[in-house]
Amino acid sequence: MGGGAKMTMDDAKEAELIAAAHAAARQAYAPYSDYQVGAALLFDDGSIVTGSNVENASYGLALCAETVAVARAFGEGRRGGLLAVAVVGPDGKGDGAPITPCGRCRQVVNELAQLGGTDPVVLCVGASEVRKVALSVLLPHAFGPAHLT
Repeated sequence: MGGGAKMTMDDAKEAELIAAAHAAARQAYAPYSDYQVGAALLFDDGSIVTGSNVENASYGLALCAETVAVARAFGEGRRGGLLAVAVVGPDGKGDGAPITPCGRCRQVVNELAQLGGTDPVVLCVGASEVRKVALSVLLPHAFGPAHLT
């Protein structure tokens, strides 16, 4: 989006991004799994776009939080500029380990990242740990828009 100074992520912005992902998780529609996931995308202009998982009675039609966030970003006209992604699961569920985007979501996030030539850090948030991993590590040798030209 717009010109101007590009931002970087400091500790305060990281905390804001994680808080936004937690807030998104609270909006999830997960009546079947009862596993609410939130995602927050940080862009180089400092803005944050969020998404939460949306389940469906026809299970295969469910949408992951990361996919919803990326779709919202594209709907706002964003085409790149992605610096970081935070993904959180529900409080008190599972073993508390950091969660990572599924394979499909890694590819969806990659599309947005490659449009801007970025390799965003993915904050995989757990109960007591935040694992920081570059998207290129989560999805090595990724297929993207450049492969089609």
